Amino acid sequence: MNFDRELRIVSLLPSATEIVAALGLTDVLVGRSHECDYPLSVQNLPVCTTARLDTNKSSLKIDTDVQTLLESALSIYGIKSDVLEQLQPTHIITQDQCDVCAVSFADVERAVAQLTQSNPQVISLQPNKLADVWADIERVAQVLGVDEKPILSQLQSRIDFCRDRIQFRSAQSLRSPSRLRRLTAEYLGPTVAAIEWTDPIMASGNWIPELIELAGGKNLFGTVGQHSPYLQWQDIVEADPDCIIIMPCGFDLERTRRESQTLTQHPDWTNLQAVKSGKVFITDGNAYFNRPGPRLVDSLEILAEIIHPELFDFDYRGTGWEVYA
Repeated sequence: MNFDRELRIVSLLPSATEIVAALGLTDVLVGRSHECDYPLSVQNLPVCTTARLDTNKSSLKIDTDVQTLLESALSIYGIKSDVLEQLQPTHIITQDQCDVCAVSFADVERAVAQLTQSNPQVISLQPNKLADVWADIERVAQVLGVDEKPILSQLQSRIDFCRDRIQFRSAQSLRSPSRLRRLTAEYLGPTVAAIEWTDPIMASGNWIPELIELAGGKNLFGTVGQHSPYLQWQDIVEADPDCIIIMPCGFDLERTRRESQTLTQHPDWTNLQAVKSGKVFITDGNAYFNRPGPRLVDSLEILAEIIHPELFDFDYRGTGWEVYA
């Protein structure tokens, strides 16, 4: 692949780091955010951001701290301007989608204005739905002078595989009179409650509803392209989902298991259909669902395994997701 070897890229967003890696530019990454951990090789890079949150606290206390910072007009993250000065980047990749997810675009602009040894181009990603993620990959590639078509084609082929297999199964159901009584479950898919935060409860928004539908489920909460909404327990009780998938932002499988205890302790928990049928699942939301980059397709495959185990086995169980018991 031909690209300018003088590139010096700083990524202030985990998903941006993964996009850069997927485009074959890992060797010109010179700095990262404190949350960038994939691929493993980037963990040796200088860290350019800090967090004002203690993520070891409970979900409720983290949410409280976030709201306090936002209400005080304080940034949740800080930028190490001295490190940026030393790295002399040609490009800085950040985001302008969510002040809770990463350093804000305004903070990056202020930091760049203070640099004296470099004048980097800032690439700001704005992913709200799947099409935006693919457009961000294309834009990053074009700015950096590489070809995005191979990676986008490969990602699309994996999406098509899941969608085509589910559509074929649905078509078979329609042609089988003996299975008409199961038409709703098989054709429309099981109802799915995707939970992005456990205390207080938040449903998953943005690209997650699209992924659920592509995986053959019927999304109950959250709207495509919109931020994750808060839920009340009564919302879940009334919807009584066939399947509950827990995917907290920033938490791995083990942390998700611990934080999910807040849900299981509620008196209405055991009355839910998903709980009775053993259709409650925990996932690694940090590695997959909450990073708007190439691994959203991995997230689709995880959902397909969970929602339609009779059709898919991509071997993510045990690493990307588990049955909650």
